[in-house]
Amino acid sequence: MLRLLTFLALLFCATFLSAPASADDFSDALSDIATGGYSERAAAVGKLADIGDPRALPVIDALAANNLYLRSADSKLVLVKEQGASYMLTDAVTGEDLGTVPSDAVERVRVNNRVRSATSSALSRLRLVSAKREERLAAANEAVQYASADSVAALRPAIAKETDAEVRAAMEFALNAGLLASGTPEERAGAIDALGKSLDPQVRALLGRVAADQSAEPEVRAAAEKAMARIESQMELLGYLYNVFQGVSLGSILLLAAMGLAITFGVMGVINMAHGEMIMIGAYCAYMVQEIFRSYLPPGAIDLYLVAALPVAFLVAALVGIAIERGVIRFLYGRPLETLLATWGISLILQQIVRSIFGAPNKQVSNPNWMTGGFEIVGGLVITWNRLAIIVFCIVVFLLVLMVIRYSAFGLQMRAVTQNRDMARSMGINSARVDALTFGLGSGIAGIAGVALSQVGNVSPNLGQLYIVDSFMVVVFGGVGNLAGTLVGAMTLGIVNKFLEPFAGAVLGKVAVLVLIILFIQRRPRGLFALKGRSAEA
Repeated sequence: MLRLLTFLALLFCATFLSAPASADDFSDALSDIATGGYSERAAAVGKLADIGDPRALPVIDALAANNLYLRSADSKLVLVKEQGASYMLTDAVTGEDLGTVPSDAVERVRVNNRVRSATSSALSRLRLVSAKREERLAAANEAVQYASADSVAALRPAIAKETDAEVRAAMEFALNAGLLASGTPEERAGAIDALGKSLDPQVRALLGRVAADQSAEPEVRAAAEKAMARIESQMELLGYLYNVFQGVSLGSILLLAAMGLAITFGVMGVINMAHGEMIMIGAYCAYMVQEIFRSYLPPGAIDLYLVAALPVAFLVAALVGIAIERGVIRFLYGRPLETLLATWGISLILQQIVRSIFGAPNKQVSNPNWMTGGFEIVGGLVITWNRLAIIVFCIVVFLLVLMVIRYSAFGLQMRAVTQNRDMARSMGINSARVDALTFGLGSGIAGIAGVALSQVGNVSPNLGQLYIVDSFMVVVFGGVGNLAGTLVGAMTLGIVNKFLEPFAGAVLGKVAVLVLIILFIQRRPRGLFALKGRSAEA
């Protein structure tokens, strides 16, 4: 019976005495902020942080921003907004609109350095238990910058209450940073072990400071050095993986740019110096389609402009290519030097036409929303959506072209002309038609390559000149007219370029690649994968 009476008494106290006491503490703290001196205000701010009442957050936030006022009539804490000669008042605790008063009806609550320090600490603690997820996450990230025993004390109860996985992980990261700065040797060693599993740049900075701290305990320094060595080895591996990704991305761009050249060069033996301008035409088609979508279609449709630009660029570049082949190149077959000079002149003409229509300045083609940004696989290794989309797009285009060449009637005729033009003619194949369509196909592929390139850089009349030399290197290295060789050549050159750039720089890296290709061609003049056939071997 006595135990029952004791339990009921405790229940009564918890129910009817605790809440008023908490409310009284909250009211007393607000009163001290309103009417107390600097010491009382600093103590009151700390008391509000200890209470953990979310209503205290706007009050302390306003005090830190020097925007907390006291209404003279009743000593109520208010926020003000100037409206001419008057002030619009808002209750600092509830956010209730309190109307408009003359400017002399309120008085600013003043602060000094001690109060500012207290508000900074209190805001960090209160934001850790805020009802808003974004505020809790921001507070956890901020706690890393100001790691201390105070942050550890604030983070432990916040972690116990946190249910969001991302916010909880950020809080645990901040807690380990705090323990690393202020914990016992055992706690610091445990924090190093936990932090050493992360590749975050902040972790490397924290561990680096501990490893260089001569006053730290030997076992703590040894643990920090071991964790740093493990992180550095992982970062080196990630660097290699990132270079591979960048190399595959560059190789995909080179493959798109060189695929059409491999077809025209292999089938017709034409050194087409205007191939880069087909890429440029495709890029400008993407720009024009983007502007049409922006001007004439609803705003939500702009993300689809890239899909519409692909067939437009292919058709326009293909038609220009067919016109060039029918108007100039068909009269120069068998004379490679003349075709080189003629197509070089055509490239200059096309560049000037584009300058006359669009002007010389660069044009910007924006990424659609679904190609903007990227995602992080692990610390520091970020995969951008536009590069990943280009890689996937390149694979799709390559497979489609391969299917056309391998399984269509046109592809069969093209391969026949490639292997033995005279025999193909004797079998009734119209080689002139095949030449025109092949040149159009190669130019169309260059056009969609221009659409892809518009997503990784600006569009200008000189865009094609940036890739024409690389395209020829890919074709010659892989084997003239061989798509498999073009694929291997593009990926090889892309990856080698990205691995050489950190050591030799972008320009010297390209020079080194060119020298390596020259040496390789001395040993294998027909490239990696030489075409077979009487004409090809002649």
